Amino acid sequence: MAKKILIVGGVAGGASVAARLRRLDESAEIIMFEKGPHISFSNCSLPYYISGIIEDSESLVLSSPKTFKDRYNIEARVNNEVVEIKRDKKLIIVKDTTTDHTYEEHYDKLVLSPGAAPIRPNTIEGRNQLNVFTVRNVVDIQRLNAYVKENDLKDVAVIGGGFIGVEIAENLHLAGIHVSVIEFANQIMTPYDYDMAQILHKEMVDHGINLIVNDGLAKIGNNFIETQSGKQIDAQAVVLAIGVRPETKLAENAGLAIGETGAIKVDHNYLTSDTNIYAVGDAIEVYHRLLHKPTRLALAGPAQKQARAVADHICGIINRNLGVIGSSSIHLFDLNAAATGLNVRTAEDAGFSYDSVYIMPGDKVGLIPNSNVMHFKLVYETPTGKILGAQAIGKGNVDKRIDVIATMITLNGTLDDLKDLELTYSPMLGTAKDVVNHAALVALNQLNGKYREVKVAQVRELVENSAFIIDAREKNEYHAGHLKNAINIPLSEFRNRLDEIPKDKPVYVHCRSGQRSYNMVMALQNLGFTNVFNISGSYLGINLYEYFNDLVTGREKIVTEYNFK
Repeated sequence: MAKKILIVGGVAGGASVAARLRRLDESAEIIMFEKGPHISFSNCSLPYYISGIIEDSESLVLSSPKTFKDRYNIEARVNNEVVEIKRDKKLIIVKDTTTDHTYEEHYDKLVLSPGAAPIRPNTIEGRNQLNVFTVRNVVDIQRLNAYVKENDLKDVAVIGGGFIGVEIAENLHLAGIHVSVIEFANQIMTPYDYDMAQILHKEMVDHGINLIVNDGLAKIGNNFIETQSGKQIDAQAVVLAIGVRPETKLAENAGLAIGETGAIKVDHNYLTSDTNIYAVGDAIEVYHRLLHKPTRLALAGPAQKQARAVADHICGIINRNLGVIGSSSIHLFDLNAAATGLNVRTAEDAGFSYDSVYIMPGDKVGLIPNSNVMHFKLVYETPTGKILGAQAIGKGNVDKRIDVIATMITLNGTLDDLKDLELTYSPMLGTAKDVVNHAALVALNQLNGKYREVKVAQVRELVENSAFIIDAREKNEYHAGHLKNAINIPLSEFRNRLDEIPKDKPVYVHCRSGQRSYNMVMALQNLGFTNVFNISGSYLGINLYEYFNDLVTGREKIVTEYNFK
């Protein structure tokens, strides 16, 4: 007897379950229900309609009910909201939102993919005004775009500096709108550590974004917003991108178990507490393989993998559930950024014994005209050398490097494994010693006690306490901008100036990117200097780390001149 499988919700989760089921079972009756007008759309591409990168909003719609029926013999019912599950009778109650008619539909297996809804906090005055928007689907982005264009808006405020907030802000700016981004935390993009986030902060302010961190939204007026600190900012429209909350009402009302994260609890096969009901996507909690506990992860890639696993399980195919590590990437103006696994903050919060390295080699051979610096941070466990996570930011292929690290984490790789990993090389695409190999070598030197370093976040304190800092760059580089108390002893001269370097106190060395200073530190140690440290990030990293906070606070600079070249 053919199975009848009902799927609540489309997009990456539900639509992928349906398509995979059909590939496995031609006889199954498959019906999808979507409360909105579109069964399958590219939700990750929504922001790019605002700027015109995606010219037609209808192109965001990936598949129509007719396509599902014609190609897959799957019935897709849009504008049909599932309002109740009657588990004892194995049926659902559906409301046709165009007619208000309700009806029943029986199932053998039920799959829930309701997603997550944007948060609209009750504490914000004016949150329900007509000029306040959230972005979840094609209708939302069409409404926002129409409001911006029809009212010829000049200023828009985006509340929240996560993926949606940053992408909406970028695309509004590209559309000619002045954008303010308000973030309650002390940085945007929490997958990145504070030092790496400063690179993204600079990118935003360099492109004219009014970025405000450490402040929240208090009130929305007709043509302004007011922050919790009392700032008033011009804004004829507001986009709330504070975060999302899993859609669990349907599951809760049906008596399905909710996990400790507030999302639907599922087992390793994505079965809920009812053996006939599965759940996937943003509404469920998943297992974090590094933190060894449940978490929520609103990303399309994991949702599609979950969908395939559910379809397989319904059809009797066994799947491995490896858990998640949280791999993501984003484009921001001229930069690409990607991250995977744990950053320093999450590793510390979880109680790991860890360390990290921050390097900035070229993304390809320096002779190539479009070679650029890549900022790469690798986090690893001590003393095992197990790789815990990484972050990369630059103009080049950062996603390639982070994908390598994600693979290493999945395979329980260590620094030694990464050091010896054989990767492709072309001067146009990379370097013979790739960024990830380079990071592993630096980390092993640190782990094995070959040299010591201080992090870029510690440099201000060193300067303010008049530490002995050597600038190992050449004289012309030094005079173009340097740390205020640094002594210029170029790598090309230091062996003839050893008498200027003290042995009775710590010596900190930097250059532009960390390469020359590393060579000087190793040489000094071989010459009998025992208290020498390389400064992680060196002068470029120091400039990037200090710039945004110098700009917004007006505090005294620790450099004579910024230099980002």
